[in-house]
Amino acid sequence: MGSVAAALRDRGFTVSGSDENIFPPMSDFLERKGIPFSDPYRAENIPENAEVVVIGNAIKRGNPEVEAVLARKLYYLSLPEVLKHFFLRGRHNLVVTGTHGKTTTTALLAWIFTVADLDPGYVIGGIPKNLGQGAFFNDSKFFVIEGDEYDTAFFDKRSKFIHYLPELLIVNNIEFDHADIFHDLDEIKLSFRRLLNIMPQNGMVLLNGDDPNCVEVAKNCLAPIVQVGFSPNCAQQIHNVAYSAEGSRFTLGDVLFEVPLIGEFNVRNTAMAAAAARFYRVEPEVIQQALTSFEGIKRRQEVRGEARGIKVIDDFAHHPTAIRETLTALRHRYPGHRLWAIFEPRSNTTRRAVFQRQLPDALQMADGVFISQVAALEQIPEGERLNPEAVVEAIKASGRAAYYEPDADSIVKRLLPLLKPKDVVAVFSNGGFDHIHEKLLARLRT
Repeated sequence: MGSVAAALRDRGFTVSGSDENIFPPMSDFLERKGIPFSDPYRAENIPENAEVVVIGNAIKRGNPEVEAVLARKLYYLSLPEVLKHFFLRGRHNLVVTGTHGKTTTTALLAWIFTVADLDPGYVIGGIPKNLGQGAFFNDSKFFVIEGDEYDTAFFDKRSKFIHYLPELLIVNNIEFDHADIFHDLDEIKLSFRRLLNIMPQNGMVLLNGDDPNCVEVAKNCLAPIVQVGFSPNCAQQIHNVAYSAEGSRFTLGDVLFEVPLIGEFNVRNTAMAAAAARFYRVEPEVIQQALTSFEGIKRRQEVRGEARGIKVIDDFAHHPTAIRETLTALRHRYPGHRLWAIFEPRSNTTRRAVFQRQLPDALQMADGVFISQVAALEQIPEGERLNPEAVVEAIKASGRAAYYEPDADSIVKRLLPLLKPKDVVAVFSNGGFDHIHEKLLARLRT
């Protein structure tokens, strides 16, 4: 929502908005863009002369601004509808989907197209450092967009990616997530089947050939499909993979690529972006030029600072698979360093007991673990909540140090005396986590 608001303002629209508990980096970004925002939601925040009200998918009935929109009979749309009706029609839309890796793959693809002078428009669920913002609208025939499987709005329960008119579709992987709107993996698969069912026959699907769920949902798709992955059955096979502290090297087909990202997931993300660019005749040399200069995304293995020889890293990962892959990548990047993981159960899925057994397996990839209290605890029925103390006990049983502390201040206080020079502290949260990164760095410096 914030990135699209900024891009709309850049095109001359007058834009304002509302949210609650707004936190960096998006709050800083909106301020730099000169977009006024209100906190919290109030009916009077909606201007009298508002022509369109865009309602985010996190907003529910009972929200004072929603109730005002309905009472005043204002014209309202979901964010995906805004994109579909006003920006995506008639374009070559490259849509990137999957449980993991969407933001990184979309940012890579947008950057490759930018370096190739194809001048793409884009919407990305994060802020790529190369591009400086998460959304850009222009008159280019190419549009690169992150396709989220989460629902569209309280008045449209279909997945957001259904609205995006894909010409080229990337399906990176499919796992269970979003336990607040999907009951099981089969419901998620159904959403992906619906997406594949609207692929045009002159389009292209790039599919993770290593993921049985991806292969299954694409069985009846009428568009051409190319499988990308490590398996011998993949038409675009990844092989000769090597990792170093600086990045990853791999061969896709018969072309060697290098990228300053680490880990199996990032290799596949890169391979997907490269394969998509080749579909639009971008030469391998240009793709490699873009990969070499790719600077990453805020909140994806982002080093927030270093003090007394201790690095503090911020990462958005909140699914056990993503946490495990990120910790594995950090092992490659910082060999021989002690690795600490601090996890805030904050997403709608990790606040529930859905991943009670999987989280210990993922987090014990670190040398030491801290887990905070479940965020917004009162919103989850007691019998459905994640039990952080049980996760801690399971990690301890594996021989790793693990601690439960209720909040950021308590974690910082307990962690400080345990840290040594060369330690790496990775913070996992999809929220602001009460500025724990800044608090830890400030205490280390003093």
